[in-house]
Amino acid sequence: MGLGILNDSVLEHVPGTVHVLEDQSRPRPGPSESDATAAKTGLKYDRSGPVPIILVPQPSDDPNDPLNWPLWRRDLIVAILCVVSTMAATLSPLLAADTLTLAFYLHRNFTDIALLTGYHLCGVGVAGLLFVASARVWGKRHLFLLGTVLMIVASAWGGASGRNYKSLLWARIFQGMAVAPFEALVNAVVGDLYCVHQRGIRMALSNVSLFGSAFFTPILVGKITYTLGWPWTFYLVAIFGAAVLPLVVFGVPETTYRRSAFLDTDLSSMDNLHAEGERTDLVEEKAAAAHVADTTNGHHYRNDIDLTRPHVRTQPSPTIPPKATYAQTLLPFNGRKTDESFFKLVLRPFPLYLHPAILWACLIQGTLIGWTVMIGVVIGAVFGLPPLFFDEVKTGYMYTGAFIGAVLGFVFSGLLADWTARRMTRRNGGVYEPEFRIVLVIPQLIAGCAGLYGFGITSANIARYGWFWPEFFFALEVMGMVIGAVASALYIVDAHRDISVEAFTCLLIFKNMFSFGLTWSAYDWILRAGIRKTFVIVGSVQVAICLLSIPMYILGKKNRSFFHRHDLLRLAGLR
Repeated sequence: MGLGILNDSVLEHVPGTVHVLEDQSRPRPGPSESDATAAKTGLKYDRSGPVPIILVPQPSDDPNDPLNWPLWRRDLIVAILCVVSTMAATLSPLLAADTLTLAFYLHRNFTDIALLTGYHLCGVGVAGLLFVASARVWGKRHLFLLGTVLMIVASAWGGASGRNYKSLLWARIFQGMAVAPFEALVNAVVGDLYCVHQRGIRMALSNVSLFGSAFFTPILVGKITYTLGWPWTFYLVAIFGAAVLPLVVFGVPETTYRRSAFLDTDLSSMDNLHAEGERTDLVEEKAAAAHVADTTNGHHYRNDIDLTRPHVRTQPSPTIPPKATYAQTLLPFNGRKTDESFFKLVLRPFPLYLHPAILWACLIQGTLIGWTVMIGVVIGAVFGLPPLFFDEVKTGYMYTGAFIGAVLGFVFSGLLADWTARRMTRRNGGVYEPEFRIVLVIPQLIAGCAGLYGFGITSANIARYGWFWPEFFFALEVMGMVIGAVASALYIVDAHRDISVEAFTCLLIFKNMFSFGLTWSAYDWILRAGIRKTFVIVGSVQVAICLLSIPMYILGKKNRSFFHRHDLLRLAGLR
């Protein structure tokens, strides 16, 4: 039992468990031994740090493999997607500061105005289901292009809707469709571009772009509405969306790559590797070390192979294709990425809700996002009433604390994610377990649940506590939300990368449909039960959800083994 994680007694190697640190106590061979070892097809290492780290998954020899691209190029792709994701993330909370303004302008009640966001979230969920299946078949680039164009068109449409509620509602639905590729696929791109030990800070950055920037939007929207009118909140998104479109066209190539199965060392198990005649358990083969290193893409890779296991065979070296030209990378499609049916892929996320790890991730990430929607209802409706009488500008400023909380959550999770994983890996003898990512739920529990309780208590008595304490606790809640989003995303990518796209679809559908449901009922709940009681119940529910991480951590490895042997998708006839 490594650091409290129960070992599996069925599989010799459980997918997701990898040996990423070289045993520094092992005697190092001499130059002649290194040359002999380097001549064989072995493991590639990241030698840039003091401790060699086995690259998981292993890069192929194909120059078109994203893992072989220069690190600066991969970081540039993620940076561009984060910028566009920031733009897309502004769409969901675009009306947060304008609840009262739109209610009077359109002559609608608060629930109708909340549903402009609710149906928008519904559009995200439904479109995400179709777009993710398309990404599995044809890759992700065409969807990022489509999402950016939809964002521009739907935002211009929304601004031009005038007093037509139905027109504005449909514009919001199409805006939701524009958000879907970024919410569903940006985290998966991080999995495409980086090895396990490189993902933490990038995953944190992508999540703060998707979630954190959403809380900066109302700060600007309130002032824009007050100065220029609410239609300009839509027009400005269209303008800036058009400005970032060239970045997507010229700077974001296709990142989906059909990698040979034996290179996916984090997905393999001893049984299937032996059956396929592929190289067995690459990540546990840490015998004679080679001092010969070659520098590729800014990383020092070196070869290593277990010479003590005569039954080990390597995959025959395929013909290396030529490097794609820059013009070829601009095409929206570059071939099918799977031979599976598109319609089967559309249905694949649904059986995964029976997968404990996927359901855990949905609850950890999705519920706090939903509670954030509830807080938005309180701020938009209650803070505009006595005794504060907030207008749209002051209502927008109430999201300043949330934005700060999102940034702090990004910094905290970014610093902790890889540091805790490396530290726990060393204590575990160099063996990395994806469950090490679940440790991040501890700060989520502290910050997120304290924020929910505190916001409910202070918002219920604004005359006593004023505006500062609700905003402070809102910041804590958002900080916990970002940390939880990073923890769940990292765990899915590291533990179940083979179904990560479908898993992120499950997360997208759950959090958006859950939030959609809350827009129907949140305001009525608060009117019936009161703010304090409602958020005490909500905070208690969130505590119970976070505590589910304890059995998930202890039993996670056994869970990975069980569902590797009992594939839900295969049992459902979808693989």
